[in-house]
Amino acid sequence: MPALLLSGLVVVAAAGCQSESSTKTTAQTTTDSVGAGRIEAGREIYRNETFGDEGFWTDAVRMPQGMKAAKLTVLDALKAGVSFDVDALPTDLKAAFVSELKTDHSPAKAPKLNDPATLEALLKNNAVIGMVPKGGKVGVSCALCHAITDKSMFELPGKGSIGKRIDGPTPHSLNVGKLLATAANSRALFPTLQLQQPDGTTIGRAPKGLTANSSEAEVDAYLSNPKYYPIGTFDDSPDGNGNSIHITPFFRQDLAAPFGSSGQNDKLNDFNNTVYTALFDQSNLLSPGGKQFIHLLGAAGGDSILAGYAKVLAATGVTGYPYVTAPEKGKPGEVPTPTGKRVDEQKLRDLEAYVRSLQAPKGVVTNATQVASGRALFVAQNCTSCHNTNQGVPVSTKLIPMKTIWPGYAPKVLAQRQAPLSPIQNAPGTFDDKMVVVDASPGGGIRGNALPLLLDLARKPVFLHDDSVSSLDELFNPKRGKTAPHPFYIVRTAQRSELVAYLKSLDTDSK
Repeated sequence: MPALLLSGLVVVAAAGCQSESSTKTTAQTTTDSVGAGRIEAGREIYRNETFGDEGFWTDAVRMPQGMKAAKLTVLDALKAGVSFDVDALPTDLKAAFVSELKTDHSPAKAPKLNDPATLEALLKNNAVIGMVPKGGKVGVSCALCHAITDKSMFELPGKGSIGKRIDGPTPHSLNVGKLLATAANSRALFPTLQLQQPDGTTIGRAPKGLTANSSEAEVDAYLSNPKYYPIGTFDDSPDGNGNSIHITPFFRQDLAAPFGSSGQNDKLNDFNNTVYTALFDQSNLLSPGGKQFIHLLGAAGGDSILAGYAKVLAATGVTGYPYVTAPEKGKPGEVPTPTGKRVDEQKLRDLEAYVRSLQAPKGVVTNATQVASGRALFVAQNCTSCHNTNQGVPVSTKLIPMKTIWPGYAPKVLAQRQAPLSPIQNAPGTFDDKMVVVDASPGGGIRGNALPLLLDLARKPVFLHDDSVSSLDELFNPKRGKTAPHPFYIVRTAQRSELVAYLKSLDTDSK
């Protein structure tokens, strides 16, 4: 059985109960600190800190080598939804882009945009947002999945863009799976792939799971197939399940809690530490602390996943791991130190200060009358039993039980775990795939979903954490059925349009 409870990069877009009586929390942006954290220092960490993960992404996954071998160009990266920082462009390339972006982008008329050497130069100049050059290697920072640009130089419609950085919003068109498949050794991502279990079964969108003997081509085929690994999603838990979920924003984290896919982290710093020590360097799961952590959660099942991982790394010539720069601290399995390591505490505090300070985009209002009617409907339909009308106050920290948010939830127990851990269990469909192993039970919590921030919804193309709903109108359409996830519906089409207009208008000034 898959066996790892691990924080990730996302907060599940689900539901929970919340009244309007919450104490208002305002993001601090006019000073250089929030509590013990420093906002300006946090910006640098958000954009450029890797804590040594460049070793994992360059020496193990071999991302830059794969990009070079595939002759990836700037246009290719834009098509994959990558964002470029216009302020980091070398002067000569910036001038060339201004000219070439006005053409049809053919190799003859846009040679720099079609030259793989250009992308390599941009990587070295830290112009590829989220991919950070470090000592001749390339690492990954928070910004890869949690930043966009203002599109001031260029936007490939529905894809990537070139402009000034905007930290926090989700790059919904980022094709993470395709980028990972470009790596020369995507097999090094083994724990976060959809694996075949010992009995031959698999959990995820793909009909067949991968094994330690799967080829690079087979792994790449899985990662690059949007039916298995949808665009705008990321698999953030090394549990052997194929359960990539939609990337959520990382702004106004003073309003969000708990943290992690299933609300398993009460503290943001614990969440971020887990990302750095177990996700951005997955080889750290094979450290003594990482092995102990997985064994505590999954016993023989977890050991089996790591045995397969060790086999993959050996077969692909990966040595010198783990790479993360984090001293041993605490006990493996404890929430603050799941792998028995913790990165620099001051940097965690600085990062927290920065993401708490990041402002949410303004809401979009195209018809004020519709918005007003939609707000009235939001209140009349009792949506406020779970969600705020005032988006400037924190969401509830209460998790909503799976059976409440998904009346059709009927899981089969796959394996028992020692209390307080809940059983490993799975139901048909994709909505609970993230919760098969990952839930809040280690801290005494329930298996359920955390509330999302109802912000920046006008840009969001798909809904629910598993991307199972294609629009807000579909989300509230009763045709989805009474037993579907989040079965809260509006029958009349015109009223659904009003509710959608209201939700797209929401920002932190909405009351």
